[in-house]
Amino acid sequence: MAAVDLEKPFDYVIVGGGTAGLVVANRLSEDSDVRVLVIEAGGDRTADPLVLCPGLVAGLYGKDEYDWNFTSPPQPSLNNRQIRQPRGKMLGGSSALNFLMLLYPSNANIDAWAALGNDGWDFDSLAPYFRKFATVHAPPQSAKDMVGITYHDETLAQGDGPIQVSFSEGYTVNNKAWMETFAQQGLSVTTDVRTGKALGAFQNQATIDPATKTRSYAASGYLTPEVRQRPNLVVLTETLVTKILFDTSSTEPVATGVEVLLSTKKTQTILANQEVILSAGTLQSPQLLELSGIGNPTLLSQHSIPCLVPNPGVGENVQDHPIVCQSFQVLPDTPSGDVLRDPALLQSLVGLYTSSAGAGPLGQSVISVAYSPLVDSSGILSPSAKSAIFAPHEESLKSSPAQSHVRKLLESSQDEAAFQYLLFPTQISIPAAPKAMTDYILPVLPDNYLTIMTILNHPFSRGSVHITSSDPTQKPLWDPKYNSHELDLELLARGVQFVERLVAPETPLGKLLEQKLDGKAAEAGKSRLPEIVATDLDKAKEIVRQRQISVFHVAGSCAMLPRGKGGVVDSRLRVYGVKALRVVDASVIPLEPLGNIQSVVYALAERAADLIKEDRNGR
Repeated sequence: MAAVDLEKPFDYVIVGGGTAGLVVANRLSEDSDVRVLVIEAGGDRTADPLVLCPGLVAGLYGKDEYDWNFTSPPQPSLNNRQIRQPRGKMLGGSSALNFLMLLYPSNANIDAWAALGNDGWDFDSLAPYFRKFATVHAPPQSAKDMVGITYHDETLAQGDGPIQVSFSEGYTVNNKAWMETFAQQGLSVTTDVRTGKALGAFQNQATIDPATKTRSYAASGYLTPEVRQRPNLVVLTETLVTKILFDTSSTEPVATGVEVLLSTKKTQTILANQEVILSAGTLQSPQLLELSGIGNPTLLSQHSIPCLVPNPGVGENVQDHPIVCQSFQVLPDTPSGDVLRDPALLQSLVGLYTSSAGAGPLGQSVISVAYSPLVDSSGILSPSAKSAIFAPHEESLKSSPAQSHVRKLLESSQDEAAFQYLLFPTQISIPAAPKAMTDYILPVLPDNYLTIMTILNHPFSRGSVHITSSDPTQKPLWDPKYNSHELDLELLARGVQFVERLVAPETPLGKLLEQKLDGKAAEAGKSRLPEIVATDLDKAKEIVRQRQISVFHVAGSCAMLPRGKGGVVDSRLRVYGVKALRVVDASVIPLEPLGNIQSVVYALAERAADLIKEDRNGR
């Protein structure tokens, strides 16, 4: 990179070159009169085959050059296990190391954002931005033949956005059986999930470029060679922002720039004429606010940081989708990704991928999905059964507007997905103290497995993330406080009970699995992980305690809410109590969206860019 004059002020300084930050950088720098700087703590890995090849994602986790690799304190509700949380540490952020799944939220889910006090953040207002970020490719005939996809609405596949979205061609009898099994439970998707109204099993799209079979993510889509050539856009990598700078001479402090630690270990001040835009992610945007004096005064004083703006909401309201991973041994002729434990086979497939334009399974994503209402061992719950679950928590839920909205979504809505189920092609292991995400996904058992994952889409529990030091090089402490609201465990256990219906011997999916001859043999657990079967609610709860981890959708730590309700930013994403400072990333999400959240982050960032442009132009 050519030498950059960092002494000359920029119009916008964007802290974080991740999923949201690069969207904003691209859109703001479309105006040649606006000078934009992106500062990324990680490196530029846009040519790295581990990032680009979908099937090599396991090679990214736990390595300093790719992954911040957060870990939680022991979680009391999970048998005191620690949980790992990978976060992207490179251009593209977590879009560079996720599992490439693209899903969409529901109408009611997003409408709840607006109902919490955020005008203009309803589903209809955000819908154009879901189209803007993506180019959606039609499913190939092979995919239609194997898994149907009759619900894919070509009239919705509009837009020519930077992110390439496609279906794969490697779906197998496993995916087909998944669709058929849910259909037997009355859960067949009949409408395109992008409409915001869908329940049932479906084949999700993935952020894979179908022409190259490579990962399509924020860095490849929004920071193309053409965009990088813009003279008004500067991207600074391997540079750590240590704090935000303010002019405190007026009544309300004004953000004027940032202090950074360059790769040379030199400290540098960089000024912003218009705004500082914080896009460091759910776990690190609140860290920078606290290091800069915005946060809970008690916490700041503990670390000798002068309090500029007292706001105890900073770093609170953290939400994450809990996911319970149950692995089932497959019959000898059932496909399983566990065969890739063989180094020779893996090397052969890498050779095929590199020599044949992305051919073979390493260029595909074959995870299948289902959206489900509240269910248990009996199937879909009746309205009275749902009410009976929530009734004991009536008073506690009334005290929180957000939790009241969650209850309404789950109890009253007829088409809201309480659970998301995933069919994952390999075994999942759950060590008590994993070193990285890799410890979960690399096969450790000699037999071959599939994993059914149960995700609670709308958790009631709230965690936190806060600094533990005034040293900006020290990671903040993320404590998800999983199942701290007892309803989460109650609901997850029922979702796990439903899995028993999916794997029963008579279902299409069950016919692909090793089955036991009697209940006693089943309790021995020879064909599944863990060695417990959800024959009742208590056993299902123990499976949650043993097998729940994170599905890596952390959000909410700088929530977009009224200030008096714990908000950190307003509905234009401006930080309360200061001027010229915004937050644009998943941390502003006030209520966790259902499904994998990358589509929501892209759409949010696209809309944020428009808001910033409007404010600059006085509209």
